[in-house]
Amino acid sequence: MGNTYCIFCACVEQANIGVVERFGRFEKLAEPGLHTFNPCAGQYLAGVLSTRISSLDVRIETKTKDNVFVQLLCSIQYRVVKAHADDAFYELQNPEEQIRAYVFDVVRALVPRMNLDDLFEQKGEVAKAVLEELGKVIGDYGYSIEQILMVDIIPDPAVRTAMNEINAAQRLQLASVYKGEAEKVLQVKRAEAEAESKYLGGVGVARQRQAITDGLRENILDFSHKVEGTSAKEVMDLIMITQYFDTIKDLGNSSKNTTVFIPHGPGHVRDISDQIRNGLMEATSAQLNVEEYQAEVTQLF
Repeated sequence: MGNTYCIFCACVEQANIGVVERFGRFEKLAEPGLHTFNPCAGQYLAGVLSTRISSLDVRIETKTKDNVFVQLLCSIQYRVVKAHADDAFYELQNPEEQIRAYVFDVVRALVPRMNLDDLFEQKGEVAKAVLEELGKVIGDYGYSIEQILMVDIIPDPAVRTAMNEINAAQRLQLASVYKGEAEKVLQVKRAEAEAESKYLGGVGVARQRQAITDGLRENILDFSHKVEGTSAKEVMDLIMITQYFDTIKDLGNSSKNTTVFIPHGPGHVRDISDQIRNGLMEATSAQLNVEEYQAEVTQLF
């Protein structure tokens, strides 16, 4: 139900304020409720204003300091001040257009002094500046600016595309750096693991050879004690023949279809043992020759 009135009385609803005139001249403000008038004395209700908060959306196109055209969407929330409702009723014929004009003036004076990035970061400061400047002017006309919200900042489509490409390029660069660091760490860890594997493999081979040597020594000593008249050389030949036949057996049991041609017979086993023995003796002789040569050089100097 709206405000109702006739020539003799009027009902002003809540959140509204009435303006009463006498013979065309402002007389008083009518608060919400029922009011009676004396038409014979020239008294009547000239109009009613709402005291609710109103919202006005303003779209402003302007240019920043770095020559980028942007559109700013501002939401202005304003209301009529009850104590000065007569000023609002008589001073401004179209308050929305007046508020829009002042917002245009303030924003277009402030934004051109800021870069685009600063505008995005300081849009709250822009809204605060508009609120201060607009509040000073509109307050004299019976309106108060409750709040100004900088709802959106819309750059030119080409500028938005360029900004997205720059952001994407920066993120790709950062991702490449992280990927390189990850590959570096992976290579280092792989190298450390390979080195550790080789070290452990060498330790295993050394222990295996040590175990073989200890086993051969024990076998030779045990066989020499139990079988009288046998020498260490004969025992060594017997062990090598046994290992030779074990190797032939392993090759025959292998699952891979590989043909291996090797000399076979007991004489070949003796040849192998002789070659090993001769190699050890030659190495020992060479070592003695080197030591004698070094001794002679020391005596000369």
